[in-house]
Amino acid sequence: LRVREALRAPEPVEQVKVQGWVRSVRSQKEVLFLHINDGSSLESLQIIADPSLENRDLTFGSAVEVQGKLVKSPHKMQNMELKAETIRVVGPCDTLVCHCSRSPTDRTTLEMDFKMSKCAAKHAQTEVSLMFSLFQDNGYVHIHTPVITSNDCEGAGELFQIGVSNEAKESAEKTHFFNVPAFLTVSGQLHLEVMAGAFTHVFTFGPTFRAENSQSRRHLAEFYMVEAELSFTESLQDIMQVMEDLFKTVTSTVLSKCPHDVELFHKYVAPGKQRSLPRKMGLFFPSSCSISYSEAVEILKQASQAFTFKPEWGCDLQTEHEKYLVKHCGEVPVFVINYPYDLKPFYMRDNEDGPQHTVAAVDLLVPGVGELCGGSLREERLPFLESRLQRLGLADTYQWYLDLRKFGSVPHGGFGMGFERYLQYILGVDNIKDVIPFPRFSHSCLL
Repeated sequence: LRVREALRAPEPVEQVKVQGWVRSVRSQKEVLFLHINDGSSLESLQIIADPSLENRDLTFGSAVEVQGKLVKSPHKMQNMELKAETIRVVGPCDTLVCHCSRSPTDRTTLEMDFKMSKCAAKHAQTEVSLMFSLFQDNGYVHIHTPVITSNDCEGAGELFQIGVSNEAKESAEKTHFFNVPAFLTVSGQLHLEVMAGAFTHVFTFGPTFRAENSQSRRHLAEFYMVEAELSFTESLQDIMQVMEDLFKTVTSTVLSKCPHDVELFHKYVAPGKQRSLPRKMGLFFPSSCSISYSEAVEILKQASQAFTFKPEWGCDLQTEHEKYLVKHCGEVPVFVINYPYDLKPFYMRDNEDGPQHTVAAVDLLVPGVGELCGGSLREERLPFLESRLQRLGLADTYQWYLDLRKFGSVPHGGFGMGFERYLQYILGVDNIKDVIPFPRFSHSCLL
């Protein structure tokens, strides 16, 4: 029986077996109390046992198998408890190494870190499932875009280049393994654009990599992206609507289906932030702002707040700017559209405006995080795309991308959403490293 099933059992059960890890041990003269958890529930199951069943290996962190009777608990906080008849230690835990040097406060923190990590992992599974369902229910085709690529989609040069093992270095000196330099992908967008020429609506979910030497609370070297591409769309509003629907539907469903998990984070990690997450779907976007980049810069220039980075037209918005704009609009999601032409990658559609030249790009900013999604209309007009790639000296590198515009190209656009940043938002976590089991960032690649 899993812990979750034991806790939810409608009536006592004569004989059950529960397996899991010990979260606490408390021995009294006449009774032994254990709490065990197997990862199926945030709550642990209380075990009541005779002190004679205690042994030296029964410690915090040890893996156990408990057999006994499942009975109603007299405590209001728990529905059922297990009266143990046998306790077998499957795997002992060396508490001397584990936390003998930790104070009681440290041990409490360790327990809370365990609960938070488990909660974040469960949330990730729930939200991935919801996103897949939403896209597939709306006719999108899931594409497995490659992790290894020869292209830099973002054009920022923050790429991890792929090397070869020591055994292959001699042959690698003569030629590249792929005949061209290869990198870990920064985005699946360009590959999605290829597939959108056949399926019209496509999406992907997979790992992306950025060689940013950043120690910030919202950047990782490896993270997951949800990306979508839509053919036959000439309006940035269409892209924004898909972004809004994805954000709104998944968030409202998570809040209604997993309220206890969210409450755990908002109680221990981000007190007070639950107020910014209304539970009803209709409350997310009714008063949301949609402002141009130029309007955003003017709002920032008129702000009484002093910024570390001075807001200027033509400069990228920093995290402090994004959070201020969200606050200025009433702590609701904010769309910022029409960014400077020279600030964005080559594939974004030229608005042909002036004197301040912009492209049809959009970022979605959300409370507590800042930028969550980024998207744009893609430049489908061959002369415009050729001209820009030639100025950047990239025409040969992206000749295949130019060729796509010669054979049945249509107006299209898309966006990407950082999955860990979404978890940050919905759980109210300040540091993105706390929502992923094995965070990768500069100077840290454990395991």
